[in-house]
Amino acid sequence: MSAETPGQSAGTFARLRLRFRDWRGDRPFWAGLFTLLGGLPIAYFPYATLKLGTMSLTMATTAGAGSLIIGVLLVTLGLTMWFQQATRVFAGIAAILLALVSLVVSNIGGFILGFLLALVGGALALSWAPGNPAPEGAEPKGFTPAPAHDGAPEAGPRPVAGESGPSYSLDKRDDGDAQNPVRADEPNGVHRVG
Repeated sequence: MSAETPGQSAGTFARLRLRFRDWRGDRPFWAGLFTLLGGLPIAYFPYATLKLGTMSLTMATTAGAGSLIIGVLLVTLGLTMWFQQATRVFAGIAAILLALVSLVVSNIGGFILGFLLALVGGALALSWAPGNPAPEGAEPKGFTPAPAHDGAPEAGPRPVAGESGPSYSLDKRDDGDAQNPVRADEPNGVHRVG
């Protein structure tokens, strides 16, 4: 092993984490996760028996089958968002519609919890857009290399001490009838804003 191969020196956990991060970045991961999690309470609560001390609460209704279908469909849509990114718009719209239907069919949308999760997941799926891959050897977006400093003073105006950005002053225009802000840090005050 040489110092030139840093990928091999990383541990198994680090390699798996980086692979998962790459996989997650190529798809609407959070949209799928919220939609999947939204389907679980919608499908679970109508069939659950909750115990409060000696009292048991059963919420099975005639719409229990509808709740199960809506919950399973939301879980399926969440997985579809992960593994079939091309259908994300359809899956997002379907998740929003199923979340709205769950309000009346499934105990107020799985006690509002499933409704909100599925609604947010569908909205995230609709708003997600795949990124463009960077060309080989390209600098990351927003990266600007430091300028080479050869010891010569920089040309141009210097900011006044205590100022944090460009300052503006009011100045008469050439025709003298109106005032217009002029950037004070521009040479000769030529750059007019407005």
